[in-house]
Amino acid sequence: MLRIPCPFCGPRAEIEFRCGGEAHIRRPPDPDALSDAEWADYLFLRSNPKGIHRERWFHAHGCQRWFNLARHTVSDRILAVYPMGAEPPADLLAAAGD
Repeated sequence: MLRIPCPFCGPRAEIEFRCGGEAHIRRPPDPDALSDAEWADYLFLRSNPKGIHRERWFHAHGCQRWFNLARHTVSDRILAVYPMGAEPPADLLAAAGD
């Protein structure tokens, strides 16, 4: 089982959390100007990397707060946890060894 380090409660079992999908997806500044295909891309297309993936997580059975988490998708190793709205740590790639 994955142990997720909640920045507010400390390490907890994965079953206490809900994944909110990929982090750092910016809403288009003018959604009305997008074509249907561009809008569909924004809504549904996400990266699925083999390597570092930045995700949003919600501590549903704990503090009820959101945070970002960087995880290596092959090893499930958690590389960084950081607040919502913050950029990922600059040394994230170096820490992953990629």
